[in-house]
Order: sequence, then structure tokens, then C-alpha cells
Amino acid sequence: MAAALLANVLYSTGFVLEKRALAAMPQVTVRQPARLLRLVLGSPLWIGGSLALASGFGAQLVVYRTLPIAAAQGIFVSGLVILVLLSSVLLGEETSGRERYAIGAILVALLMVVLSLKEGSDTVSRSAPAPLILLVCVPSLAMGVWLYASAERRARHRHRMPTTGVEYGVAVGLLYGVSSLAIKGVSSYLTSSGLGSAVVDLLRSPYPYLLLFTGAFGLVMSQAALQRCRASLIVPVCTTVTCLFTAVLGTLAFGEALPEDPLRLALRIGGTALAVSVLLAMPKHDPPAQPGPPEQHDPPAQHDPPEEPQPPPHTRELTTDEPRRPVAEDTGVPAGQGAAASPRKGDGGPGEY
Repeated sequence: MAAALLANVLYSTGFVLEKRALAAMPQVTVRQPARLLRLVLGSPLWIGGSLALASGFGAQLVVYRTLPIAAAQGIFVSGLVILVLLSSVLLGEETSGRERYAIGAILVALLMVVLSLKEGSDTVSRSAPAPLILLVCVPSLAMGVWLYASAERRARHRHRMPTTGVEYGVAVGLLYGVSSLAIKGVSSYLTSSGLGSAVVDLLRSPYPYLLLFTGAFGLVMSQAALQRCRASLIVPVCTTVTCLFTAVLGTLAFGEALPEDPLRLALRIGGTALAVSVLLAMPKHDPPAQPGPPEQHDPPAQHDPPEEPQPPPHTRELTTDEPRRPVAEDTGVPAGQGAAASPRKGDGGPGEY
């Protein structure tokens, strides 16, 4: 129990530190994995978060050696409360009322799974057939990669509503579910004697190679999704999928039998069904951004004072630059009455009437 609670704290702290580091980086994408790795490995804050996650995996190894798979998943999901608190304090993320109810319902569902356990009656399996593990894990890995790629294609469409990250969380959760089964398998090879032969047997099993695949793809996929979406939503979805995948398929693959008591069986099946139903009902899109305050326009420009009216041309004083007109010779006859003057309309000239 102590190792499981420690793993919860380490996982939540690691995700929050990585999210905070990614917020200060340029946008990363799975289509440029080398650039993504270069950016994250250059951030001390991100490295601290990844070390916390790695320590959480180490604590998980101890848990799987002492607790049944279903019981371990119930304790791991309780760490969602720590995550929501840390993301609110350190990241300033706010969850909607619907999302808070959904997280509460998930905790109730996993509590039902934990209550279905009975100390002394549940066995802790140590091994599973390799073909059965591959039959469970390989299609799950393909489904996770396909679902993530589909979410990426839809996210690139213009005028698409901003996604909450549910699809990303489900895809990454499937990869981490396979990783959790691989950790469970690795824990069965941990022994205090015969270390050399244990390492050889481990390398012959599919578990190290599943861990390498899920570690590489899970790192790139989770970081790109974590940068785009809220940690307070994508991590609970990812954790729920991982725990349900591990609890259901891991219990079957490792031969940890379901409870025989009807009440405990109903609690385990009902808790699983409730968690899946809540996951499907969670909102797929964030609400559109609220319009900001109207822009402050610049005050109207001050108009120049009107120019002073210029005197009529016939009253202006001539300047030295204006050419002087020749002055007509004075003939002593009023204008318009000389011999050269033409009769005007209305003067009673010939043809007027």
C-alpha cells in the first residue's frame, strides 16, 4: 500500500512538471520526434518530471509483487485526486462541473473494484504465457497508434472545435496499459538469487521489448498530447484506460481468477462498467473561447484649424511673382456699348421679340 501511494504521488508530480515545462516550449508534434526529444531533453524541469515518472514505475514493480492486479489498479486511480489538486495549484487549470462529477464517478467505480477484493482469497500471479500476452498487447498497441493518428488528422481540420483530449488520453492509455502488463511480467523475474539466469530468462520473454516500444511511442505521443490539452483531463482519462485495461485483461492473462462471491463479483463488474460509461460520456470538446473586451481604438486625430479665407482674386494685392495683365486703354465709352460690343440677350436687340 505504501509503495502504491508513493507511485501515485510520483506519477502526479511527474505529469504536472512535464506539463509545465511543455507550456514554455514551442509546439511539438509526433511528426518531428527528433525535434521533440531535443526540446524536452533541454529542459531541466521536464527532466525532473520524467525522473519522477521513472521512479513511479519502480514503485509499481514493488506493488505488482505484493498485490493482485485489480487491487493495484484501484489504488493507482486514487492518485487522480492528487493530480487534479496539483494541476489546479501549479498549472492554474480549472475543471468544469461535469468533469468533476465524472472524475468523482471514476473514483467510485474504482472503489467498487477495490471493495471486491478479499485479503487471503485473491492470488498474486507471477507469470503468463508469452503467446497470450502478445495476443492481448499487439492489437492494443495497433489500436492506440491508429486512434492517436485519427485524432491528429481531425485536429488539423480548420474550424474544428478545440478538443479536450479524451481521444488522446484513450490512445496513450492503451499504450500505458500494455506497459503496465509488461511491468507486471518483469516483476515476476525479480529474484534475490540467480540474477544472471533471471536476466537471460527476462530477455527471452516479450516484456522488455514491449517496454521499449511503449516507452518510445508513449513518450512522443504523451508529450505532444499533454502540451495541447489540459493535464487535469487527459491524465485522468489516460489513467482510467490504463487501469481498466490492466485490471481486466491483466487479470485474465495472468490467471488471477474473478471472485466467486456474487456480491464481490457484482462490485468488480459494476465498477468496471461504470468507469467505462463515464469515460464515454465525458465531453470531447472544450467550450469555444469567450470573446475578449472590445479593442480600444485611438482617439480621433485633432483636425488642423481651418485656414483663413483668402480675399477674392480681384481684391488681392499682386505679388512680385504674379504676371501683370495689360491694362485696357480708356476709350471714354462704358463697357459693352462700344462699336465692337455684341448685343446681349434681353437688351432689346434685333430679333429679341
